[in-house]
Amino acid sequence: MKGKTLTYKQALEEGQRVLSRAGIEEAKTDAFLLFTEATGIDRGAYYLSPDKALSAEEEERYLAYLQKRERRIPLQHILGKWEFMGLEFLVSPDVLIPRQETEQLVEEALGKLTSGMRILDMCCGSGCILLSVLKLGREQHPSLKGLGVDLSAAALAVSRKNSERLQVEADFIRSDLFAEVTGEFSMIISNPPYIRSEEIKKLASEVREHDPLMALDGGRDGLDFYRRISQDAKKHLKSGGFLLLEIGHDQGEALKTILTQDGYDKIQVKKDFAGLDRVVCCEYNKID
Repeated sequence: MKGKTLTYKQALEEGQRVLSRAGIEEAKTDAFLLFTEATGIDRGAYYLSPDKALSAEEEERYLAYLQKRERRIPLQHILGKWEFMGLEFLVSPDVLIPRQETEQLVEEALGKLTSGMRILDMCCGSGCILLSVLKLGREQHPSLKGLGVDLSAAALAVSRKNSERLQVEADFIRSDLFAEVTGEFSMIISNPPYIRSEEIKKLASEVREHDPLMALDGGRDGLDFYRRISQDAKKHLKSGGFLLLEIGHDQGEALKTILTQDGYDKIQVKKDFAGLDRVVCCEYNKID
């Protein structure tokens, strides 16, 4: 392809061919997103001038993007950003890529907000959960406060950048779960690692080789972090406070058992947009 002067249309066709040959399921979509990133034009501009030629710099940049995607580097890592809850977040190999199913966790949190709440996001990664809740929730409850916690310093660097870009005030600390956390919260949210250790090798290469392992591995049965969070969250939840957890599609009943044994009330398993179990919501009422 070097030395050719590609038109917009030819570039897209070539991108789709390259990615389809590589077995990329969303070859058409990925090729277009990489094309718009390389050229800076939108869909409307493309359709107005499909026969316009790319500049040499645009073509070189686009071909480099295609080569990366052909090697199964995630689209989000190539773009360096991804949309979640209608907001654009920076992403990197240091954080879990925001996924659409996690939006259900945010929706559940938004439905439980009241003014003055202090919210904790455990295993915050890119900060997409906490920052979305604060950004959208403060439209009605401007007094909301938030703390993001992660063991990875690199992940926290990404979450702080997202906080600045979105102009959402929040605090972030490095901690092994609750080890460095102080004070009480009205809501604790978490999308912890929940993939069974033996299942990780079966994941798609984009996930297995490029998402951080520490954000995936939930132990032998995938429930290690839930057990720890369930035990320690009680020490930091205000009486009547909410605990909201994202889960794997087959972990709802097991987690309900854990939470029941640990004294949580009003335990509910909520489904995502695909009809799969995705979020567990419960309350903790302290006994004086």
